[in-house]
Amino acid sequence: MTDVFGASHKDVHEQVVFCADEQSGLRAIIAIHNTALGPALGGTRFYPYDNEQAALADVLNLARGMSYKNALAGLDLGGGKAVIIGDPSRDKSEALLRAYGRFVQSLGGRYVTACDVGTYSEDMDVVARESRFVTGRTTAHGGAGDSSILTAFGVFQGMRASAERVYGTPSLHGRRVGVEGVGKVGHRLVGLLREDGADVVVCDVDPKAVERVRVRHPEIDVVADAHAMVAADLDVFAPCALGGVLDDDTVPALKAKIVCGAANNQLAHPGVEKQLAERGILYAPDYVVNSGGVIQVADEIDGFDMERARSKAAQIYDTTLKIFGIAADEGVPPAVAADRLAERRMSEVGRIRAIWLGR
Repeated sequence: MTDVFGASHKDVHEQVVFCADEQSGLRAIIAIHNTALGPALGGTRFYPYDNEQAALADVLNLARGMSYKNALAGLDLGGGKAVIIGDPSRDKSEALLRAYGRFVQSLGGRYVTACDVGTYSEDMDVVARESRFVTGRTTAHGGAGDSSILTAFGVFQGMRASAERVYGTPSLHGRRVGVEGVGKVGHRLVGLLREDGADVVVCDVDPKAVERVRVRHPEIDVVADAHAMVAADLDVFAPCALGGVLDDDTVPALKAKIVCGAANNQLAHPGVEKQLAERGILYAPDYVVNSGGVIQVADEIDGFDMERARSKAAQIYDTTLKIFGIAADEGVPPAVAADRLAERRMSEVGRIRAIWLGR
């Protein structure tokens, strides 16, 4: 059974809320990990989990990741996440989304939601009919629209920083990059890579997703699945599907010198980051490089401006290089360096909240 209170200080969550509405069929969990920097911001994932324990484990991991992501993105926001249990193609409805919005509203702003796997900007418009604490809305409703735009852009910036560290140049020109998952983010990343002159190979569990990206980029290569991708001759491996792809089986098989992708929680368990370092594979921490999306939706809170958000997302390049530098100086893997940098900001900035401002 998942330990809601966590096994270490890093995993202790401030609040976990279970939400159910029988009429609409809503079953959801909202997890707030840390609010030291501000209200918890994180997307809502709509996914057909096998059981409630799997959903709980996922939302706890994702919420913790958002605390670290928001901290290193330089946002005055904490970390949280929500999951709705069900098949979005079958179970999603106006009533369900509005019921969910009521639960978000009931938290009084401690949690601000946005899109994630299985939810879209149009869904956030529906949720927002019941809650003020919603970002990632459509542009027609004053929102930032599809957050995959800056998510892909940020991953590309992280990949450029990785190439700078490994190859001495931020260009991906002539490098062979494998993109696992060409959905909302992956297909945009393919476009950025092709513009930079990279050779691209893709795979996806959905043949239609592969076909869509091949229509636009017929020159790219396709492999059968993630296993074939991992074993392929690549310079860069970009996981852009679900998490846990880097494990005890895949790391020894990797031929790429760089791992940099959009998927959350790519490391299957603690210790994988050391295996990557021992093999000489540079790992760009996922929550650092995929933070462009949260930067995009966070900008919406103050009135969205794409150029301002894009400029902030471009800083992912510098942050990634900084983490690589800290890792080298302290003799630790980049994932450890990133955690330390995020925890330092949460501690130092969070501490000033103790200064009394009066009522």
